[in-house]
Amino acid sequence: MRPYDKTWKRTLVTGVCIAAGNALLAFLVAAFIIPHGLIMGGTTGLSLVLKRLFPALDVSLIILILNILLVFLGLIVLGKKFALTTVASSVVYPVLLGIMQRIPGIGSLTDSPLVAAIFAGCLLGVALGLVMRVGSSTGGTDIVNLVLSHVTHRPVSLFVYITNTVVVGVQALVTPPERILLGIIVIVLETLVLDKAMLLGKSQIQVFAVTEQYEEVRALLLNQMAVGVTMLHIETGRLGEEQEGVLCVIPQRKLYDVTELIHAADPHAFITVTQIREVRGQGFTEERHPLPAAEHGENEQKI
Repeated sequence: MRPYDKTWKRTLVTGVCIAAGNALLAFLVAAFIIPHGLIMGGTTGLSLVLKRLFPALDVSLIILILNILLVFLGLIVLGKKFALTTVASSVVYPVLLGIMQRIPGIGSLTDSPLVAAIFAGCLLGVALGLVMRVGSSTGGTDIVNLVLSHVTHRPVSLFVYITNTVVVGVQALVTPPERILLGIIVIVLETLVLDKAMLLGKSQIQVFAVTEQYEEVRALLLNQMAVGVTMLHIETGRLGEEQEGVLCVIPQRKLYDVTELIHAADPHAFITVTQIREVRGQGFTEERHPLPAAEHGENEQKI
């Protein structure tokens, strides 16, 4: 694939993920957060507070104004490149929210605040995961966090906790206790689902085998399972013998076949299996290069 094609494909995927994430975010806020008075962080949370204080104001309009002001703040402090990468979400989300709020019956999908909190938290994690997977953000208080980190040279995570605590705390002052508890459910589910959404399709399994038949295992994995293999020089702890360890990273669906293949070659092989959060490189985020003909033939003879 040519560099131009890769750039075009990456741009398309980024645009689709940002649009889909913001559309889902707008839907869950219009369908569950606003109708049931649930609390959440970010500019949406601040807008809900202002809406309670000034009922005539429109939530989507407040979010749009706050986001535009924060984008200008980011432009001044962090530069043009940052502003361009966040302006899409900062404008698209409030516009989509305004459209979603005008869909008839969208606020009456459920009469149960608990059901609303569960769906809001889960969908919020998915929505944010879609946007963050492509290196973008939903704008809003994320800009404040990055600006504060840039000015103070402190970790961004510190200001994420601070701003979310402030926003949720302000909402707690004007929110009934039951809605606060439901808001905590939203935040917890958001965090759990966001972690899964960010890693969906990226996590893999790492298998490490200590076996005297390492050359045979290496050939079997390369030729029969078509997985990449790394050979590690090791020394056994009990006998102090030098040999090779076999390391490979595979999709979860191949775990059973790989472990059975290793045990077929050496029933006494010592195998460890580890969950890997993310993998980048040949065979995963890049196309795998074919084996040289000579090496391929040599491996087949060893089988």
